[in-house]
Amino acid sequence: MDSLGITAEDIQVKVFKSEYKLEVWDSKKVLRSYKIVLGGNPEGPKLMEGDRKTPEGSFKVRSLYPHAKWSKFIWFDYPNEQSIINHNQAKADGIISANASIGGEVGIHGVPEGMNSWIDEGANWTLGCVSLTNEDVNDLYSVLQKGTEITIFP
Repeated sequence: MDSLGITAEDIQVKVFKSEYKLEVWDSKKVLRSYKIVLGGNPEGPKLMEGDRKTPEGSFKVRSLYPHAKWSKFIWFDYPNEQSIINHNQAKADGIISANASIGGEVGIHGVPEGMNSWIDEGANWTLGCVSLTNEDVNDLYSVLQKGTEITIFP
């Protein structure tokens, strides 16, 4: 239980790409809100590796661990079943190459030491991850666990 009296099982994360905001919810209300940045090509859903888009849809935390470059890494289950369906449909529709890889290892993380300004300035610098200041990702990390729901909205 954290200082707000909630347990990790009660938590849901909501990411609003168009608002550059990540919210932590319990079942009824917003508990925390953080400013974020995204992949370098943020509009639209992630369809393949290298498109620099942040995925959209429903995911679950796969793992959480310290990271040498950006404090903490909260890895979610991209690609999941829906991501694979979207990827394959984009191939069938000729939107992406038939040889395109779906990619992986997408998550939520901090910034390189001393680079909090990237968040303040709204610099979309990641390859498709959601990025917060290191202080904020450490706070978020403290209330999440494997299996926590993450929903990413356009």
